Amino acid sequence: MLETLYATKFLANRLVLKQRLFTFRINKCELLRDHISQFITLLNDLKNVEVHINDEDQETTLVRKYERPFFE
Repeated sequence: MLETLYATKFLANRLVLKQRLFTFRINKCELLRDHISQFITLLNDLKNVEVHINDEDQETTLVRKYERPFFE
């Protein structure tokens, strides 16, 4: 029973973290270094629950989050 409970919480945590990664956006009022720090923290959290995001996907995800209006 304890293993089932742990596995359920583990899976739920993985799903929540993945959702946070896919919806991660920069706030126009936020400093770039703070945004990158939050992104790295999220990647580390994912790594701790055995979700590996390769380097290319990390770069793509981070760059994709900067929509054109942010730079205008």
